[in-house]
Amino acid sequence: MHETGIGKTPVLELQNIKMQFGGITAVENFSLDIKAGEVVALVGDNGAGKSTLIKIISGVYQPTAGVLKVSGEQCTFSDASVARELGVEVVYQDLALVDQQPVYMNLFLGRELTTGPFNRLDRKEMLSQTQQLVDELDVRIPSASATIRDLSGGQRQGIAIARATHWAKKLILLDEPTAALGVAETAKVEKTIQSLRERNLAVLIISHSLDQVFRLSDRICVLRQGKQIGIRETQKTDKNEIVSMITGLG
Repeated sequence: MHETGIGKTPVLELQNIKMQFGGITAVENFSLDIKAGEVVALVGDNGAGKSTLIKIISGVYQPTAGVLKVSGEQCTFSDASVARELGVEVVYQDLALVDQQPVYMNLFLGRELTTGPFNRLDRKEMLSQTQQLVDELDVRIPSASATIRDLSGGQRQGIAIARATHWAKKLILLDEPTAALGVAETAKVEKTIQSLRERNLAVLIISHSLDQVFRLSDRICVLRQGKQIGIRETQKTDKNEIVSMITGLG
């Protein structure tokens, strides 16, 4: 298992995060830091607060209380565009890909490259950069000009991760990255996720699959009913302990 960067300034720090919706507390007193080149898994039952935390980190929600820091600097993610500008990218479960567009246009969606005095789309450069990235990440697709709707679930997931990788300078959040995939496609996507570590990105993954969590993560953070139950180094724990932390039984 990968050695994490002890002593490095964390890419992301969450300190005493609280999130309330009306009178309901969705997340309470949550603290976590993630370093470059580290994969941290966030686990918990449905309703534990995982999705709320992802939305806080990605700028969709602003926390009721608490502090967010990126590379040691306190930040306010007033919306999702601010999080992106600070180098945070999210791969949501629905992937947010445009089916009728080719792979390379999806990679540059909303950030298309242009050329010349008339700002024409620079399709050649976008194709070239996309092909290079999918080759580096070993995302097996027919070509960067293939249409998204013609790709399998695993290939689409690979493209969504590649897009996040292209734009993320600091952190990638992955929400159930292999939930709808079979065994072979899951293995390919996991290989892509592992390659993010080599690119020295920080990765936060939400997964219901503890097998996957133990394969991919350096640390595991457990949530239950909006409360942080604990953080464990993956190598120093086991599934039984994590399950009992998730359920409160044991």
